[in-house]
Amino acid sequence: MTSLLDPLQLGDVLLRNRVVMAPSAGIRPAQGRVPSDALRAYYAQRAAAGLIVTEAASVSPLGVGYPDMPGIWNSAQVQGWRRVTEAVHARGGRIFLRLWHAGRVSDPEFLSGEMPVAPSAIPCRKACASSLIDAAGYVVPRSLHPDEIRRIVADFDQAARYARLAEFDGVEIHAGDGYLIDQFLHDGSNCRQDEYGGSVGNRSRFLLDIIDTCIGVWSAGRIGVHLSPRGDRHDMRDSDPVSLYRHVARELGKRRLAFICVREYPGADALTPVIRQAFSGALILNEGYDLGLAQQAVETHEGDAVAFGRAFVSNPDLVQRLADGVALRPCAEAVPAA
Repeated sequence: MTSLLDPLQLGDVLLRNRVVMAPSAGIRPAQGRVPSDALRAYYAQRAAAGLIVTEAASVSPLGVGYPDMPGIWNSAQVQGWRRVTEAVHARGGRIFLRLWHAGRVSDPEFLSGEMPVAPSAIPCRKACASSLIDAAGYVVPRSLHPDEIRRIVADFDQAARYARLAEFDGVEIHAGDGYLIDQFLHDGSNCRQDEYGGSVGNRSRFLLDIIDTCIGVWSAGRIGVHLSPRGDRHDMRDSDPVSLYRHVARELGKRRLAFICVREYPGADALTPVIRQAFSGALILNEGYDLGLAQQAVETHEGDAVAFGRAFVSNPDLVQRLADGVALRPCAEAVPAA
């Protein structure tokens, strides 16, 4: 019988257990979007997780969507993140950096007066519950030119290189929760008529271009992707989500990525089974799982590991509590993790 405490080969990385720390920004970095000493201590406390996935680090100054969240576009940020990875590794932990671009889920206030960008000039009309911007306050984004799209792909390439310099164990590409890559995937936010819009294959091109460039930096077995197929954050809609996510999962499987992390609470409308069937790598489940449901999910092979967000904020000793059969402390309300 598989247990949450059993080791897991996640692509090229061996995890000592199947308990993943999901991104949850309980601590904010210091000035300049550089990870702080407080962030370093925060992750070191939770290094017993099989894998830590950090909160999202923007790949460029124009990719941010919240105040004071970290970046990964300059040497000072690399040095700050290296202090984090050193602290986690010193305790035997594994840590991946989440790479991210907010797209239209931003504001000129965060972008030095520049307009947010998106696949199409369609504003976000529904805020995430934890968003710092009311839905009525989102501006109409500027549609990206194909050359700009390719430059953003290059930003992910550079960010992946910086992540290696910061001595992470791998990277997770944030392709969910209504941010830029997700905006390209869904036909409710992508009305382009070029090679990045229209068909499912074209709408997936931006994500797959990013994956392919990151494979040129890391091995595929050190790259994961975050998806949120229910589209329940930041006004995501698609006319055929089953076809969309089946295609995405198959393409990611062809590339032999380490994992897909699916943020989707269990339910009759869940697409996790579709992704599970189409993807040949490891599947990490996230959202709505307590320890009992998580254990059941790995026993039945619904997923290979389970990620906990808010539970880890309140329980830095979550893995030890699981091993000892001790109840978790009540979950704290976490700030937006992206």
